[in-house]
Amino acid sequence: MQVTFLGTGTSQGVPLIACDCEVCTSDDFKNKRLRTSLMIEVNGKVFVFDAGPDFRQQMLRENVKRLDGLIFTHEHKDHVAGLDDVRAFNYILKRNIDVFATDNVELALKREYHYIFSDVQYPGTPKINLHKIKNEPFTVHGVDFLPIQVLHYKLPVLGFRVGDFTYITDASEIPDPEKEKIKGSKVVVLNALRKEKHISHFTLNEAIELLTELAPEKGYLIHISHQLGTHEEVSKELPDFIELAYDGLKIKMV
Repeated sequence: MQVTFLGTGTSQGVPLIACDCEVCTSDDFKNKRLRTSLMIEVNGKVFVFDAGPDFRQQMLRENVKRLDGLIFTHEHKDHVAGLDDVRAFNYILKRNIDVFATDNVELALKREYHYIFSDVQYPGTPKINLHKIKNEPFTVHGVDFLPIQVLHYKLPVLGFRVGDFTYITDASEIPDPEKEKIKGSKVVVLNALRKEKHISHFTLNEAIELLTELAPEKGYLIHISHQLGTHEEVSKELPDFIELAYDGLKIKMV
């Protein structure tokens, strides 16, 4: 399995006007963070977790030619705003795109993209097959997905374990039964918004503490705001088994 970090950033903490902080003005490509999304490639199949506002740009950057499943973690705009751009894959692949969503995400998609679900279809409208998921294992094209339900303040969000790889975004709490699903993973990806306390995201220290508890061989931090600091500086503060992820980073799982 190959894992590609499509985006490692967030809209949280980013001002609406140009920012002149050290991160935003950096020339280091590792500080150029698009909205958080992840791609895995397993046995020739390609799956993407979340399609935010930067989905099209991420697909073009990584030269993605196929999409066998788009899996949503939750319904917030920075994770669903790119759904319209699956139409390019409709055109290339000549088929509908399989989309996996909880009931809450489905409601949001039908509100935001009413034209996709309309009985009267305008030419060129994105074509999808919507599959309902919940906090139960499911299989797509022979690939097993184990959902992990975390809390984003009070909002349920799904993370996913695929083999020895676990992906968690937008979390501030993971209940003990869900932690048990993660334990034994060789690689765990976890959100770390900033150093200061936040109501709905893990801080850097909270993420480090949780990864230490879960004890994977490798931990990667994502959903990083510019408030956390530069890649170079933050990396100096991390334990040896934890890395700050960056856009375009690829890892191979044996």
